[in-house]
Amino acid sequence: MTDASVEIPAELPARRGPVLVIAVTLFLNVAGFTLILPVLPFLVGRYVSPDLVGLYVGLIVSVFAVCAFVAAPVLGALSDRYGRRPVLLLSLAGSAIGYVIFGIGGALWVLFLGRIVDGLTAGNISTIFAYVADTQPPAERGRVFGLLGAVVGVGFMLGPVAGGFLGAYSPTTPLFVAAAITVVCAAWVYVALPESVAPDRVKGPWQWRQMNPLRQLTSVLSFQRLRVPFFAAFCFFFAGAMLQSNLSVYLKDILQFTPTGIGWTLFGVGVMDIVSQGVLTRLLLPRFGAKVLTRVGLGINAVGFGMIACLVFVPTIEFLAAAIFIFSLGDGLFQPAMSEIITNATPSDAHGRVQGANQAQQSLARMLGPLVPAVLSPMSVSTPYWAGGMVAILGMAALWREYGGR
Repeated sequence: MTDASVEIPAELPARRGPVLVIAVTLFLNVAGFTLILPVLPFLVGRYVSPDLVGLYVGLIVSVFAVCAFVAAPVLGALSDRYGRRPVLLLSLAGSAIGYVIFGIGGALWVLFLGRIVDGLTAGNISTIFAYVADTQPPAERGRVFGLLGAVVGVGFMLGPVAGGFLGAYSPTTPLFVAAAITVVCAAWVYVALPESVAPDRVKGPWQWRQMNPLRQLTSVLSFQRLRVPFFAAFCFFFAGAMLQSNLSVYLKDILQFTPTGIGWTLFGVGVMDIVSQGVLTRLLLPRFGAKVLTRVGLGINAVGFGMIACLVFVPTIEFLAAAIFIFSLGDGLFQPAMSEIITNATPSDAHGRVQGANQAQQSLARMLGPLVPAVLSPMSVSTPYWAGGMVAILGMAALWREYGGR
């Protein structure tokens, strides 16, 4: 299938009612996930020597991504066929069970098991994005994605701080709180979220070969307009995974941060997500367009990576705050703009499949990205961040070549 077959209904009526439900769901989901970030290295440190903490944190993050990579196409296809709502409920239930297993712990393999369960049901974000595509007209999607990005920022702002305070009491407490939040989120979806997939939508035959994540990813890339955006998004998430999997270890080693300090750092990331996605992007998207903002966002992101790498030379909280400000600004400009590009280039009957493939390539990036710090950190603790900046520049160059001055 080529771009000639892409048809997007220009007059799709907006359905604003479910946006509030989606926003609350996304907030609770992100808050639950980010609760555990400040305590992750401390939980892993119970079972391995200090010099291996960074390696095993990366491996645990990668295992989750491997499972999500395998499961994302299946969940995306199921959401196209049976509806967004049941897949979202399944995903939230899997997250709650995974958090409980991780919190129980007792051995390193139990921690891996918890992330495997969560990863095999990790379809909530892609399903939410497909839901937005179902219910919002193309002209409104960028605005809604910006709003949801701000909601993510609020969750990312409050979750780690709460996780840091809870982790000071016990490193396992945030896991059980995250499970409880996820259960509340599932209940909210069950009660308040209507289905967005019409029951009379024509469904093609079920084909198991389409459940191969690589096959589905290559199938989606047959849409020519999606190839460069998918590549740029992969660069963005690959570089981001390098940072996310290592930042808590990096701050623990460079600035001797506790879970509380790590939580406040991630609070700063959340604040900037709110400002950049909820305010700046909503103002700048109509004026400059998504193609410009994606390139600008990746460029700023690369500068932020370089500043974080320089923290080894200027190990102060003030410099860390400046680096987080720049890095998060780039993140916030890129993500809603790229979501708009991908969504508006997708056929109206394939949003679940494309978002599933998008989730799959993000999972592939998050599967490979955490392994890079494990390899590069022995050279220098800052090397992964220099590498992340170069990957962001590669994605920006691809977009610049594709869109030029547009």
